[in-house]
Amino acid sequence: MSTIHWTETNTPRSARWHSESSAPPPSRVVGADDRMKADAAHRLACEGTALLWQGDFHNARQLLHAMGRRIDRKPPRPGDGPADSFHLHRRARSHRARVLGRLLVLLEDDYRLHLRRAPDVRQACTEAYGPPSGPTVVSLTELLGVIGAHQWRTKGVEVPALDARIHPHYGVFSPVRGEYVDLVAHAPLPAPAARRAGGRTAFDLGTGTGVLAAVLARRGI
Repeated sequence: MSTIHWTETNTPRSARWHSESSAPPPSRVVGADDRMKADAAHRLACEGTALLWQGDFHNARQLLHAMGRRIDRKPPRPGDGPADSFHLHRRARSHRARVLGRLLVLLEDDYRLHLRRAPDVRQACTEAYGPPSGPTVVSLTELLGVIGAHQWRTKGVEVPALDARIHPHYGVFSPVRGEYVDLVAHAPLPAPAARRAGGRTAFDLGTGTGVLAAVLARRGI
């Protein structure tokens, strides 16, 4: 288990560090609140300093968006060819994720956020991380993903090909784009070389939400 350390009102603090992308805990952490300007936050994050947010939750989201806009002002230069351009694009996206991932929040013992106007994220975090195991620091970008996944899981995603809703869990792609689902639902299937008892068989590798397996099952496979 990794641990993150910081100082709060001249008192050393520490908590468990969690990153779904396996990012290492930042070595430099400073407190940040509603007085933090976007330019200063962007500069510190680019220099490798993490910002542990202690202000208003909605202001933290606004700051995150403002930092993203500053990163996007400098798009990657064109490469010398398609492969080089792709490499530069991936490197720019990695830099963007790394910088934005340095805006952090502290989850208390029960996954509660002690920030003004913060939503109740306890159920969402339990679904994503399992039972709480002490104070935990995560990036705000990761927490927003956890909240979004909880909303998908609660409300479900309408899949017209199934005439039903899929309720994806955290960590799998939500089937919000239906092109490939419609393709599997309507594409002609090859005739089997020899019919076996029970009909055709298909293997859904990396099943994710299981939407394609469900579509194929409705087609008798």
